[in-house]
Amino acid sequence: MLQLKPTKARVIFHIDMNCFYASVEMAYNPKLKGLPLAIAGNPEERKGIIVTSSYEARAQGVKTTMPIWQARKLCPNLKILKPNFPRYQAASTEIFKFLASITPYVEPVSIDEGYIDVTDIDYEGGPVQLAHDIQKTIKDTLDLPCSIGIAPNKFLAKMASDMKKPLGVTILRKRDIHQKLWVLPIEEMYGVGNKTAEKLRKLGVETIKDLAEKDVYVLKQLLGINGVRLKNRANGIDVRPVDPDAVHDFKSIGSSQTLPEDTTDELELFQLMNELARNIERRMKRKEAVARTVQLMIRYHDRKTVTRSKALPMYIDDKEALVRVAKELFQLNWTGDPIRLLGITAQDLAEKHQVAQQLDLFTYEKNVEKDKLNSVIDELTTKYGKNPFIELKQKEKTDNTIYPRTSFQKDFLQEFLKEK
Repeated sequence: MLQLKPTKARVIFHIDMNCFYASVEMAYNPKLKGLPLAIAGNPEERKGIIVTSSYEARAQGVKTTMPIWQARKLCPNLKILKPNFPRYQAASTEIFKFLASITPYVEPVSIDEGYIDVTDIDYEGGPVQLAHDIQKTIKDTLDLPCSIGIAPNKFLAKMASDMKKPLGVTILRKRDIHQKLWVLPIEEMYGVGNKTAEKLRKLGVETIKDLAEKDVYVLKQLLGINGVRLKNRANGIDVRPVDPDAVHDFKSIGSSQTLPEDTTDELELFQLMNELARNIERRMKRKEAVARTVQLMIRYHDRKTVTRSKALPMYIDDKEALVRVAKELFQLNWTGDPIRLLGITAQDLAEKHQVAQQLDLFTYEKNVEKDKLNSVIDELTTKYGKNPFIELKQKEKTDNTIYPRTSFQKDFLQEFLKEK
């Protein structure tokens, strides 16, 4: 890992692309500029939700995660496009290549945002001019807008980039947090979700200032170590480095889907579990990962959500094992009420090469069956001169590249590594 010089006060940028998917589409087709535009999957089905939208659409009330029917009601002239993930990935790769040409300290955190450490860059005009020039270069070369936060640490840089959109450059120093940060409602703090905000409000924490001044023992009792972390960040304390190697980290792989209609049909629910597990298996194979915990998420018709997990005695990486555990959790926890959404997540991941193979009778028999299948494939390859399954596998890969479900934001990071 690259090491930073500790003697200098750090200067961190958070680069946040504005309405990224919509902006890429507008750069690709300038006729879309100025129109209320949204990117959404499955426009014909209820499960279709808004992934992102242009500022013109947002001005009419269209928001991310909003159902398409609701967005159309608010904005009848809304233009909706299906996601084009290869297009977004290509644009993101160019952005991060450009950032990597400025400094080796680049940490992508998703397809449309990342941190860079420019502490040791001697730039004429200083960090603020550098931020403006980065912003202008990305806009001029790719026709994509971004906002940049400048701060002494990652948390403050992230908060700063959110303060002015689009095309903002915002400085947030520790001495500024009383005027710029503490006045914000608690739910606007990065790292505080709706559930955490609800818990904090019960303690009388309404603003980030309230959190910064709250007794640390009370916060730890409520939120565990995360309470301590949030209090530190509310006070402008964040010692995390910009880590170029953080792109390697992944802790879970999940897949979820909303059903076309709320249902209690077990056959339909089990079929969906198989599909979700198949998605997870494919991604685990690609990452050469194995999991030791399986989590099931059930969201009911009234949006009440329950998550349950089970730790396993051995690592798994196949669909059958994922489904087996998911069904067990389902049968133990389903209330019988209509279900709106199911999700499965493989957790406690490890890389295969770091885990010794664990063979019991079940996995031994399974490996034998795989060996038999591989032998048949080898025979067919010898007979026909090529593997007859390659075409089918490539088609599946192509389809999943165009229409991935829940993993694209994280999976692109691995592709970014390959481009470096």
